[in-house]
This record gives sequence, structure tokens and C-alpha cells, in this order.
Amino acid sequence: MNQVLNEKESNRQLNSYIGRLGHFIEPVMRPLGFDWKMSVALLTGVAAKEITVGTLGVLYQAGDDTDEHSASLITKIQQQTYHDGPRKGEKVFTPLVAFSFMLFILIYFPCVAVVAAIKKESGNWRWALFIVVYTTGLAYLASLAVFQVGSLLL
Repeated sequence: MNQVLNEKESNRQLNSYIGRLGHFIEPVMRPLGFDWKMSVALLTGVAAKEITVGTLGVLYQAGDDTDEHSASLITKIQQQTYHDGPRKGEKVFTPLVAFSFMLFILIYFPCVAVVAAIKKESGNWRWALFIVVYTTGLAYLASLAVFQVGSLLL
């Protein structure tokens, strides 16, 4: 029964606006090892980085820790595999992908409140926009390098 409900929820997520947006940006994030759910979590993390974990919990359908019948986010992430494409059957979150994901989160700009504060302190939007573009670009390149080099070595 839970399998049917999870499948129904998965299909609902795929057809939602956030699912469509995630699939739209997935090709850009795929070289970093990220699937559409991780990409969406990064987008929601723009509001505040801690929201990233909550988004992953919702998208991976993790249960409440107090419910002994539902799987935790850690368990769901460990069990997640690709269902189609060239990586079908492989784990989504390998240690390398997790490291690349955490590196991206660590480097890209903290949140929109920081961007607004930079705009207020500098007096124009150019510095705020520069910080967003620079830190996001740096995060992308660093995660790309780590994932691609790590993939070659492992």
C-alpha cells in the first residue's frame, strides 16, 4: 500500500511546477552529479540554506522521525537510485555526489537577505548581483571539478 502511495506522490511531484522546474534545470546540474531533486533543493536554498534539507525531505518523501514505520531522510537518500537514463539502477547519492553537493552549498551565496544587505550597504544592485553571479559560478566550477576529477579517479 505504501509503495502505491509513494508512486502516486512521485508522479504528483514530477508534474508539479517545482518538478517541471527541476527537470528544466537538471541538464545544467547533471555534470555536477545532481539530479532534479538536488537542483530544486539548491534553488529553494536561496531563501535560506537550511531550507535545502527540508526540501530534500519533502522531495524524497522522508517520514517523521517519531513514526517508526516511515524511513528517515538519511535512509531515503541512501536507497535512492536512478530509474532511467544512462545511470539507471545506480545510487543517486554517492559519497562523491554528496561531497560535491555540500561543496556547492558551502560556496554559493548565503541567502536573499544577504543580497539585500549588500545592496543596501553598497547603494546599488551591481555589487549584490556580482556576489550572486560570482559565488554561484565559483560554486558550480568547484563542484564540477570535484565531481569530474573524482569520477575519473574512482
